[in-house]
Amino acid sequence: MSLLGKLEADVEIKAPAGKFHDVFSCRPHHVNTMCPDKVHGVDHHEGDWGKEGTVMTWNYTHDGLKKTAKEIVEAIDDTNNSTTFRVIDGDLMKEHKDFRFIVQATPKPNGEGSVVHWTLVYEKLNPWTPDPVTLLEFVIHCTEDIDAYLAQTQAQK
Repeated sequence: MSLLGKLEADVEIKAPAGKFHDVFSCRPHHVNTMCPDKVHGVDHHEGDWGKEGTVMTWNYTHDGLKKTAKEIVEAIDDTNNSTTFRVIDGDLMKEHKDFRFIVQATPKPNGEGSVVHWTLVYEKLNPWTPDPVTLLEFVIHCTEDIDAYLAQTQAQK
């Protein structure tokens, strides 16, 4: 059984790719407003929002348990609407040596909406640690909540 793993999923959304990308690249501290039943807060530790090297702690509920993930923004690619987060502390690090979240939004060819591609790349501490399938489901549900929030705020304008 391999200790290295990678899970991926695509989520079709109505929001423009750039608008969705802006949430994770520049405003992750607003995610708790967009999906409050899942993300309860994002605490800023160092760096500037929207910049590589920014460190934050996510407070969230996953699998019925309140958890934390301290992360550093490893990369922001505004051309390709991609943001990479590396987990450096928190609950995920109890079972993983390395864990990264990569989120990328790509405009649909017809110009209506986007496809959000999530990639979870990880290295487990031991072979008995399950693959983080429910965490992939969690980010999919967050993506849907964020899309609904963006649509609602756009409709109010």
